[in-house]
This record gives sequence, C-alpha cells and structure tokens, in this order.
Amino acid sequence: MKLSAQEEYGLRCLLRLGREGEGVSLTISELSQREGISAPNVAKLMRVLRRGGYVRSTRGKEGGYTLARPAEGINLGEALAVLGGRLYDPAFCGRHSGVERLCTHMPDCSIRSVWRLVQGAVDQVLGRLSLRDLLCSEEQMSGWKGSSAGNLPVVSRPTA
Repeated sequence: MKLSAQEEYGLRCLLRLGREGEGVSLTISELSQREGISAPNVAKLMRVLRRGGYVRSTRGKEGGYTLARPAEGINLGEALAVLGGRLYDPAFCGRHSGVERLCTHMPDCSIRSVWRLVQGAVDQVLGRLSLRDLLCSEEQMSGWKGSSAGNLPVVSRPTA
C-alpha cells in the first residue's frame, strides 16, 4: 500500500497554503516553485482540491489559491479521499477480480476482512487529524499519539 504522488503532493500544497495564513494566496507558479512540483501537476491538484471544496481560486493580478476554509476545518482523511480515494472501499473487490467477472473469493474472503481492518485503522487516525494539526514540526508530530488531535502547537508564522 502506498500513497500516490497526487495524494502526497496535494497534501503538501494544502499544507503550504495553510502555512501562508488566512487570506494569503499563492499562484500555481509559486506553489510549484516552493514545493518542487511541476506547474502542470500543481494546476491539476488545485483543480481537484477546488472541486472538492478545499481551496478557492481568484483570478487576476492578485489572484491565486487560498484555503476555502480554516485549516482546522480540513480533515486529512477527507482531503486524501478527494485526492485519490481510499485504500479499501466496497467496490474494491469488483475492481480486483482478476480475469473473472467476480473474484473467486467473493463469498468468503479473509483478505477482504484485513483490508477493512486496515481501512478502519487509517480512518481512525486520519479522521482525528486536521490540516491545522500538521502546522507543526516533524518532532512535534512524531510525539502525537492520537489522543490530542487539535492540541498540537501550530508553527508560528513570521510577521511582516
């Protein structure tokens, strides 16, 4: 199981916008340069995130992308689902049936139980994390045990 580049890069773009602060917008070019992601890829990610309701775009000279809601209102599990889906969903077995129309294990599948368990664990962790929770250092995030989501220190932004 792996996170796709779209999921990783999409979260990075959201995090970058979150670090910029409320009301500050970044262009595709700025996001591309700051995150080291190609401009066409950033454009695609911003389109997906805009359609999902996570970012807002503004046209014109002062235009760019901003978070569509406060960082604490952006659930990581939901954002990842918009960016690439879930590890396991009910349609999983139908997409992985091999050469047969239905998976040969469809009536009784112990593997399906494992994927449901894994998805439940992932949902439990990601469901308690918001983008705001990621506005901290790696060391601070490493100390998070899941019981105090929403209580992590936020990285202070330099004042202009």
